[in-house]
Amino acid sequence: MKYIEVTFTMDDTGLFRDLLVDNLAQGPYESFVDTSDGVKAYVPESEFDRHFLDVTVETFPLPLKYTVAEMEDKNWNEEWEKGHESVLVRYGRPDGGEGCVYVRAPFHPHRTDVDYELIIEPKMSFGTAHHPTTYMMLGYVAELEMVGRRVLDMGCGTGVLGILAKMRGAESVVGIDVDEWAFRNAQENAVANGEEIALQLGDASSLKAMDAFDIVIANINRNILLRDMEAYAEVLKGGGVLLLSGFYEADEGVLIARANELGMTFVSKKSREGWSAIQLRRR
Repeated sequence: MKYIEVTFTMDDTGLFRDLLVDNLAQGPYESFVDTSDGVKAYVPESEFDRHFLDVTVETFPLPLKYTVAEMEDKNWNEEWEKGHESVLVRYGRPDGGEGCVYVRAPFHPHRTDVDYELIIEPKMSFGTAHHPTTYMMLGYVAELEMVGRRVLDMGCGTGVLGILAKMRGAESVVGIDVDEWAFRNAQENAVANGEEIALQLGDASSLKAMDAFDIVIANINRNILLRDMEAYAEVLKGGGVLLLSGFYEADEGVLIARANELGMTFVSKKSREGWSAIQLRRR
């Protein structure tokens, strides 16, 4: 997938950098890197909207300068992951103790002192546990009862969340992603971990013909979650759990409000480095 890099500069960063990131995250921008005098923002080339960019700049409370550049079509996730270590995800056990999920690439060493070990080759897909949202969602999947459950993982990326759900005894797991690279990567990771997951290339429209799920997982972004939450609710059993992440703590309110409109009740939340994950239950 090709990306556009927009480099913003401003006279006073302070809190304004976070404000700019929040504004851009309400559009199609997926990731951000702080610079000394601003921020670099990344958006898929297919979703780049010059009008949205111009309106954001014109309505911002400080003068902004920006440049737009097409990024080389290469394996950017591989570049970002270079030098990253394996990840230990800590979670709470029912007995009050602490459990551990170990997420590693194929070149990292095997460990026997953890509860679960996942081998994840990220390639260009999202979901390696390095990002706070994946870390928190892995915690939820590790903490919730999965035995015998039917699980849906929307925007499955590497497949890491669905793979852990299957390891923990889920009866079946369906993973869906709109990106073909992610779809193929998730297939490879499922095989590498010896887990059977029904993977599909598609979006929320794919859910119309599906039976109900006990647990729906969606680690995507604020706008897609708001747009597709109704589709998630329609395939969620009464009493079923909806896990959402991919948004900042400041966006919790609007997502919970939308969930309430769709007959769901807030249960709990996790926070990490300014990002949020929430657990909801269908009434």
